[in-house]
Amino acid sequence: MTTDTATEVFEEHRAVLLGVAYRMLGRVADAEDVVQEAWLRWSGADRSEVRAPRAFLVRVTTRLAVDRLRQIKARNEAYVGPWLPEPYVTEFGGAVPDAAERAMLADSVSLAVLVVLESLSPLERAVFVLREAFGYPYADIAAMLDRAEPAVRQLAGRARKHVDERRPRYDVDPVQRRDLTERFLAAAADGDLEGLMSLLAPDVRLVGDSGGKAKAPLRVLRSADNVGRFLVGTARKGVAAASFRFLELNGGPAVLVLSGDEPDSVFQLDVLDGRIRSVYVIRNPDKLRRLAGE
Repeated sequence: MTTDTATEVFEEHRAVLLGVAYRMLGRVADAEDVVQEAWLRWSGADRSEVRAPRAFLVRVTTRLAVDRLRQIKARNEAYVGPWLPEPYVTEFGGAVPDAAERAMLADSVSLAVLVVLESLSPLERAVFVLREAFGYPYADIAAMLDRAEPAVRQLAGRARKHVDERRPRYDVDPVQRRDLTERFLAAAADGDLEGLMSLLAPDVRLVGDSGGKAKAPLRVLRSADNVGRFLVGTARKGVAAASFRFLELNGGPAVLVLSGDEPDSVFQLDVLDGRIRSVYVIRNPDKLRRLAGE
């Protein structure tokens, strides 16, 4: 395999590798670093011995991500305030025509699921991502992680039980989420507390991620009254030269708030039974920098 051919093969699988690494790490920069290291391993490998390049590359990427995850666990433990994943631009709506597959991919990269995955061990997280998001057989996952298949099945069972018990329930219908997001944005921007309250579930929660580098609640806000009053108060203070842009982030509609040309914050909602159950607000400038050109 020539160098040019090796590059073409790697680029063919880059999106999958980035998807694996991001779901493992929750941060685009870390995922890109892992994929770059996977390229170095691929370019230096004896590729004449590689019969299945995709399996080889996913195995290398997964092992690198497991090692990186062990390193960054301590970093997240020292994080100021609630932690949310770095927003990840997705285009499942246009790239994945099958509705069931699109919903599965969107769920696997959603903020709600990624937050829960943070509480898994690195190996549990790797097994969950490879099995649930990418559908790999247990035997293949066992080979990738150099573990016995029964042990991998046990890890998968624990991870699935943990995620099912802890993640919030929500609807994945993108049309409904987009409609509620637009109505939410209009009510919040107008300071319409009554209109906002009509959209919020009684037990709604707001999770704000600033990393201590911007203004955001340092604890999770709960109840429609607390969340509604906070949002209206924030809207009244305003953002200089504010504008809004809708994006598909983490598999669902989201609002990017700009101050001039600079990203100020991202809002995304989880919806259930026609009401807003969770409001995610990301204001950490380190996590928004990559959205400047979106």
